[in-house]
Amino acid sequence: MLKRVISVISAALIIISLVGCGSKRREVIELTLSTEDAEAILNAAGIYLPDAETAAGANTIIKLYGYRNDLQNYSDEEMLQTGYWTFKERYGSDIEYIECVFADRRTTLANLLLSSDTPDFYAAWATDFPCYCLQGMFRPIDDYMSYDDPLWADMKYMADNYFSIAGKHYIFITDVIANCVVVYNRRIMEEYGFADPAELFYNNEWTWDEMMDMSMDFTDPDEGHYAFNAWHTEEALFTSTGTFLVEYDPSEGIFKQNLDDPRIERAANWLYDVMKGELCFPMWTTGRTMNYGAEGGGMKEGKTLFAMNPWYVFDECRSAEEYENIFGDIRNNELMIVPVPRDPNGDGEYYIDSKIKGYNLINGAPHPEAVALLAACDRFKTVDPTVVNIDKRQLKEKKGWTDEMLDMWDEMYEIAHSHNTLIMFENGLGDAAPIVDHLFNYTRQGGDSSWGQRKEQYGDQLQYYLDDLNKQIKELE
Repeated sequence: MLKRVISVISAALIIISLVGCGSKRREVIELTLSTEDAEAILNAAGIYLPDAETAAGANTIIKLYGYRNDLQNYSDEEMLQTGYWTFKERYGSDIEYIECVFADRRTTLANLLLSSDTPDFYAAWATDFPCYCLQGMFRPIDDYMSYDDPLWADMKYMADNYFSIAGKHYIFITDVIANCVVVYNRRIMEEYGFADPAELFYNNEWTWDEMMDMSMDFTDPDEGHYAFNAWHTEEALFTSTGTFLVEYDPSEGIFKQNLDDPRIERAANWLYDVMKGELCFPMWTTGRTMNYGAEGGGMKEGKTLFAMNPWYVFDECRSAEEYENIFGDIRNNELMIVPVPRDPNGDGEYYIDSKIKGYNLINGAPHPEAVALLAACDRFKTVDPTVVNIDKRQLKEKKGWTDEMLDMWDEMYEIAHSHNTLIMFENGLGDAAPIVDHLFNYTRQGGDSSWGQRKEQYGDQLQYYLDDLNKQIKELE
């Protein structure tokens, strides 16, 4: 294993130089809470967080590495991150941001690991696990926190069942939220005489069949009307079955494929029908995307019916005006969100493709205790009602979220915190990742082959690469 780690890092060193990291640095601005809010947070923090005078990691500057920075603010329209605020105000600590280019994020990190300037932490993504842990870029976090601690206990299921190998946890999981959700414009729904998907959901009637009927009635390629215009349509549908093409089995500590699962076949057939019916904007065959590349673009103008990508709704760095330019008038109740519909032939449950929030500890991090302290501050803001209410108020005041959107967010949050949560690894599967991509990408690759044909073409290759991945995990053990 050590030889493998050294070879990966050495290869990366040859590929890219350190000067390739980052772009023009934006200027961080300081946002503050009201006196009343600040006092409420600091008073409540004493219940859950360590004493400011004795906490390990206090009065420390730690280095955040990544291609985006969701902790610090560059505009007063952005949400103030209350966990980071507590880290600064209560513990006198701060972060220094080391920005990198998205496409080069891993090779650049490999260079930094060989330098004397190792960063401390990286915003965690499910798609980095387990491959980049096995390659030595990230280290276990168990020496610095425990998921048996009451502050972390609600995250233990996710940590144990999705992000643990060889008996070690690799991510400070501060929260779990809905990832792929359905975004739609109520005005457009009313104009076409469609039922409101939110009402269908509350009545337990929001199914694939309902979405397909709406999509077929709406789509008119000659008029530039397409039901779907976004990434993640496939991911959303497959995970709404309650499983995915590849899943982690924590009892055996291995990754398994589910290509023969009838739930997967039903989802694949649904997506095949989407492509045969030309229901998805042909972004890959035309070489362009609708509305200047915005995912979900065209919804405001009535050109798009659904988007299943969360970024434009949950991006904490995006303003209400930017939302409205894509989706419509948020404050007048046009924009709405709802879980991905359920399989009408499934078990009757709604499942949600989920996104973890949290941090990886970079191998060789000079200040691991301070990273753990920041993670605790972030975790605290999800469990204390005082801070939760402040964050919700920010969504209403800065992002224009309506009470109905917040109520639906709570519904999806509950599903994401239940055993109906799903994590899609894909890119973290190493050499198996491109095979998974070929198997499930219908709307991005033309969708001109059946599920049976795809299984026959890629099934054996997928198992071969999963066997190799599982061998690496056993070697680590």
